[in-house]
Amino acid sequence: MLKLKEIPVMQTEKLPVQDSCADAVDHQSIRVAEARRRILSAITPISDYEKLALRDALGRILAQDIISPLNVPSHTNSAMDGIALSSEDLPATQSRVLEMIGTAYAGVPFKGECRAGQCVRIMTGAPMPTGTDTVIMQEQIEFLTADKLRIGIAHRPGQNVRQVGEDIGQGTSVLRVGRQIMPADLGILASLGIGEILVRRRPRVAFFSTGDELRSIGETLGEGDIYDSNRYSLYGMLSRLGVEVLDLGVVQDKPEALRNAFRHAAAMADVVITSGGVSVGDADYIKPVLSELGEIAFWKIAMKPGRPLTFGKLGQAHFFGLPGNPVAVMVTFYQFVLPALQYLASGEIKKPLTLRAICTAPLYNRPGRFEFQRGVLAQGEDGGFTVSKTGKQGSGILTSMSHANCFILLDEDCAGVQAGDSVIVQPFEALV
Repeated sequence: MLKLKEIPVMQTEKLPVQDSCADAVDHQSIRVAEARRRILSAITPISDYEKLALRDALGRILAQDIISPLNVPSHTNSAMDGIALSSEDLPATQSRVLEMIGTAYAGVPFKGECRAGQCVRIMTGAPMPTGTDTVIMQEQIEFLTADKLRIGIAHRPGQNVRQVGEDIGQGTSVLRVGRQIMPADLGILASLGIGEILVRRRPRVAFFSTGDELRSIGETLGEGDIYDSNRYSLYGMLSRLGVEVLDLGVVQDKPEALRNAFRHAAAMADVVITSGGVSVGDADYIKPVLSELGEIAFWKIAMKPGRPLTFGKLGQAHFFGLPGNPVAVMVTFYQFVLPALQYLASGEIKKPLTLRAICTAPLYNRPGRFEFQRGVLAQGEDGGFTVSKTGKQGSGILTSMSHANCFILLDEDCAGVQAGDSVIVQPFEALV
């Protein structure tokens, strides 16, 4: 009988590995909420200000409290076209005939006094004549002659009259420092006779892309080259915020080129943003150069897409090193750069709008990371919301952002969603 030769068992060699994007949990990454907290705690809002004409102030941040110098309206006036009379002349049980003694126009008030049994023809905005406190709209009046008319019952004392200071009282606080000026605010300020206001200086944001493979529009693509889309996405997102945008183009993946770009950007901007070069590849130089010239607060977040995000300082400028994949650039901008710029500009921490929606299909998520899936939010006839994802969710599929109108928020504790489950969504329209 043949005797089998014993074969020694080979010991498997274990290779040293690092946490990666493929891991369920990256122990070097911080959670999304903690990243936001650290970013906002590192920022001091802008205090510099400038004086602007009212029409140039739309969208800007107030640098002063607005105290009303007068009453609005400045006089008690009619809210309707009709007749002004004393409430003591309102009939209780049957119609009544009154004598009309004149007309009051906006800008041309009636000078006399209205006595018992009399009334004054009045136009919207005209000051209430002496002796009157009530207005009856002209549609509820029967005109008998040139100076006689009849009114009916069921009218209220004081109706259709706008009281002095009813909208804004003299000496009251109207708008507070840190408020973003909206169209209605321009009207309010104009109604107070204010033609110039102090606003905070706009944040200056410098940004550039990194990558030897990047080409500008109009250039011919060589083998392995791609057009730089990230700068255009970043420009669009920044432009909607009303910041001063400084586009520094494309910087090569070379340490000395990055050093020069960092020094140049930090000298002119409050915030410096880059895209690409923040991971751990041989040509990723953002982290080492930033460590040399500035400081790194953190560089990985437990999220998808956008895990390798670097936040730190370059001199006095705040630095955001965004990933290179185009979807990751937009996700990290909206979730971290946007709230930072809002706080820098206004001193107000804005909580983004979120809604509840019913998911129309199952969604996969790996617990331990926060996933921002791109979705299409729709409102039904009953007023309720439904949401579906935009198909493939790869961080390089920019059409997933173009086709979407919201983020579907699957937090670190979510193990997936079934069709019919309620999920939290973040509409894109609120991200400004």
